[in-house]
Amino acid sequence: MPSELKYAVFGSGSWATAIVKMLCENLNEVSWYMRSIYTKEHLIKEQHNPNYLSSVEFNLEQLNLSNNINEIAEYADMLIFVIPSAFIYTELEKLNVDIKNKTIISAVKGIIPETGLLVGEHFHDIYNIPFKNIAVIAGPCHAEEVALERLSYLTISCADANKAQAIADKLSCTYIKTKISDDIIGVEYAVMLKNIYAIAAGIAHGLGYGDNFQSVLMSNAIREMKRFIKKMHKLKRNINNSAYLGDLLVTGYSVFSRNRMFGNMIGKGYTIKSAQMEMSMIAEGYYATKSAFILNKKNIKKTRLPIINAVYGILYENKNAKEVFEKLTDKLD
Repeated sequence: MPSELKYAVFGSGSWATAIVKMLCENLNEVSWYMRSIYTKEHLIKEQHNPNYLSSVEFNLEQLNLSNNINEIAEYADMLIFVIPSAFIYTELEKLNVDIKNKTIISAVKGIIPETGLLVGEHFHDIYNIPFKNIAVIAGPCHAEEVALERLSYLTISCADANKAQAIADKLSCTYIKTKISDDIIGVEYAVMLKNIYAIAAGIAHGLGYGDNFQSVLMSNAIREMKRFIKKMHKLKRNINNSAYLGDLLVTGYSVFSRNRMFGNMIGKGYTIKSAQMEMSMIAEGYYATKSAFILNKKNIKKTRLPIINAVYGILYENKNAKEVFEKLTDKLD
């Protein structure tokens, strides 16, 4: 792939900011769409995002900033979407430029609620993007550790191995190691599911369960993830690879995990609304739980998903967290 291809990032949260930081290590220019005029103006004045990863200072000469999604989409060749799944449908409705010849890279950690589709599937079905021109960025990698330049790992999935490697090269640097994969659907489902299991880990912690139970919960979670992904997309894959198990573990255990934090609040007795209001970031797992539950319900042969079902019962059926987890403990091994 030509080195002069232009890259753009859509979104202004912590993960979007981290990805811009990585790209700036390798590119002379990175286009960046952010919905908030205030965020753009603050960044221009102070050289950092006012709301997320404020310790990261940018060289403004490297950035092409805009509040116009069509301007950035038309200008760039490689479009990296990092808008939370709860809001991406609304943002994409603003698009009126033809993007069918662009490469779409999803760093969105969830399913689009309005369509029930993975982000890649949505771009394929709605915008006629060939699957060979769709890629997914997966961890294990927390934005906060990217900001601190701590060694982190990324997996880039795409049906076109050359394209995956080219994207990986633009994200690689001294503190980011990358690998590629062709399991774009499996990786995208894993990115969604790990947030649900992180909420479960948070609820368990909030309820007072210790490390022994947490280890059993995570052990069951990776097997549950394997069953779910195999049902949705049958392909030979090693579920113990970093893009699946590694990303699950860091999201389930890390103090930086917003989904674990959200679950912890629920376990301690917060209402859904109060937990969401107290957090400054979106817990993608909240929306992913409903999507995963519905997807499994639609299957003729349903997959056994005790952890997802437990989280769904707490978040969407107003079931008592303590009672639900007491029953869940008997379903784990």
